[in-house]
Amino acid sequence: MKNLIYPIAIEPGDSGHAFGVVVPDIPGCHSAGDTLEEAYANAKEAIEAHLDTLLDEGMPVPERRTLDEHRHNPDFAGFTWGFVTTRNIPALKKAVRINISLPEALVHEIDAYAQARGMSRSAFLALAAEHEMADA
Repeated sequence: MKNLIYPIAIEPGDSGHAFGVVVPDIPGCHSAGDTLEEAYANAKEAIEAHLDTLLDEGMPVPERRTLDEHRHNPDFAGFTWGFVTTRNIPALKKAVRINISLPEALVHEIDAYAQARGMSRSAFLALAAEHEMADA
């Protein structure tokens, strides 16, 4: 599953103001952070949450445009540009039933671990698989 890459417009911050982040491809998706690193992390979280909400409400995911298209928008004059890599939320929303075989003891351990964290077995296995493949 490929990750998605979104351009972000960053409004410079200083010692008294946070860095503001706008995601031009997703209307209404904004974020901020006291440091540039925090602004990037918060932007990723905002994008994923926004896409998740759009899909839950049955709304379409907006098309991503090129950085050049955004750079020429006068609304972003003076902003710095960056990119944020996010999980592919639309792909994660479509569930596919599979049949797997695992040792019984492992299934019990998975279930106990998942239940203690308020997760289903499927959610845990999906998260574990994503984690394992993150650096691949």
